[in-house]
Amino acid sequence: MAERSTAAVDVADNSGDEPLTAQADQSTADGVAQNREQDTDSDEAQGSDGTERLEKASAPELHSGHKLARRYRLEECVTRLDGFSSWRAVDEKLRRAVGVHVLPADHVRARSVLAAARSSALLGDPRFVQVLDAVEENDLVYVVHEWLPDATELTALFAAGPLEPHDAYQMVSQIASAMAAAHREGLSHLRLNPNAVLRTSSGQWRIRGLAVNAALRGITSDTPQRTDTEAIGALLYASLTQRWPYENDAYGLSGLPKDVGLIAPDQVRAGVHRGLSELAMRALVNDGATASRHEAACTTPEELVKAISEMPRIRPPEPAFTAPPEYQRTTYQQGTYGRPAPHPGVTQPVPTPPPPLQSRTGRALKWAVSALLIAALGLGSWQLADALMDQSKSDETNKTQTTDDGDKNSAAPKPVKTLKIQDAAEYYPDGKPQHAGDAKLTYDGDSSTYWRSYSFEAGPVLAPYKQGVGIVYDLGSAQSVSAASIGLHYGGPYTAATLYAADSLSSSASLSSMKKIADGRTNGEELKISAKTPVKTRYVLVWITAAPYSGQDQYSGTGYKQAITDVKFTG
Repeated sequence: MAERSTAAVDVADNSGDEPLTAQADQSTADGVAQNREQDTDSDEAQGSDGTERLEKASAPELHSGHKLARRYRLEECVTRLDGFSSWRAVDEKLRRAVGVHVLPADHVRARSVLAAARSSALLGDPRFVQVLDAVEENDLVYVVHEWLPDATELTALFAAGPLEPHDAYQMVSQIASAMAAAHREGLSHLRLNPNAVLRTSSGQWRIRGLAVNAALRGITSDTPQRTDTEAIGALLYASLTQRWPYENDAYGLSGLPKDVGLIAPDQVRAGVHRGLSELAMRALVNDGATASRHEAACTTPEELVKAISEMPRIRPPEPAFTAPPEYQRTTYQQGTYGRPAPHPGVTQPVPTPPPPLQSRTGRALKWAVSALLIAALGLGSWQLADALMDQSKSDETNKTQTTDDGDKNSAAPKPVKTLKIQDAAEYYPDGKPQHAGDAKLTYDGDSSTYWRSYSFEAGPVLAPYKQGVGIVYDLGSAQSVSAASIGLHYGGPYTAATLYAADSLSSSASLSSMKKIADGRTNGEELKISAKTPVKTRYVLVWITAAPYSGQDQYSGTGYKQAITDVKFTG
């Protein structure tokens, strides 16, 4: 925290802006995470009272690989809007991923963005995504913040369905408590939406965007506490119903029916927790809408925290354990296992063993029984040997007949067929192709020509800087694909690739929409991938996710890279 706070304070002291509390109603929200931010939400859906409009500002001309302060290397632009841009970057000094907002120093909002970054950094609350640096340099203003690669946006959780009551309770409790602490320090958010709320892998909820995103977008409000409280209510409402509590569709959620008004969550969806439904209505009271039991509306995060504390605590669901099957006793068990347990205190009689056959008659009887057993064993052995000999003769006859019939009863293995490739196109869903015009060189029959990737500084695994590189192949018609042989230009540890069944040659299709066929890994110059079960598809994606380190050549510099020389599919 010492490094983070000092950097923010130094910039703020030289910025000439007003003190922390003076900026509270005008600055809020930091906004870049692992997914591209979609600015599709309207001011009505967001609940803000006013938005400053930018007259005309040109975004700084930046590109991937550009370095700020000789330390922060820009990797991927995730937002470009209103004269500013937001990036995923790498802090080369501390070797970690960070997020960066960049705008020109003469931008109309540059001063307020610096002040907002200082305010957020001074708060130092771990429930918020932390501002790490804020600098004005070389006619640019940039704000550096944490990047949480293991966190999931609330927007993505909504896509999977409503939250469980315990998860919704934990979310609203932690978000309301964090915002109450921020408002006590004179800070508001004004852009608290599903894109700004993250759940970490440990189950904690964190808020990104305190005091920066609203400053970047010029969003203001005359009642910042009420605006943030209503935003928390909207988050809870959406968590319970998977619907956005306004008429507009937003964040991948459908809005409420028009001309119906704000109806309680338990009237939208069956099985909603009654207490959480009423809590959402108390936070969302607006334009005459009231909670179902007419409690007072919550107009500040502090009041919302108090209302939550008065609710019965919602506990997590009990884990379901499967009882082991009861031990089944068999009828031939002896001793106490096969008998009912005796009552305590009752003495069990000890059975008297029968007297041994000690008389002359008894000894004669024993010899007679032994002789009979020996005779029976001899007879049985002779019959068994005779039966085996007959079976052997029968088998030889059957073999001869089968050979004469031409193996009619045997199953011949299905021949392997090489599938002809009709067309190919590079796959780059992030909009950044490698060498899209060379995709056809991977099936031209000439191993000296190839398609290649760029060189990457980190590896062998390309993520998180690049999720992967690859090519989609068109087989002309739907074929059963069972294996692939991929010729590689670079060997060494290590290359990893996955085959997917795609719907088309489109480079913008989502990887999650495709069916995985198989994957493989190699240190050599050929990668063979085989599927356990053939998959029928027309389009096959070869998706490389790891590449070996290789030196400089005539086409590219040193780094982690790979090139495909030949691709063959079999089915």
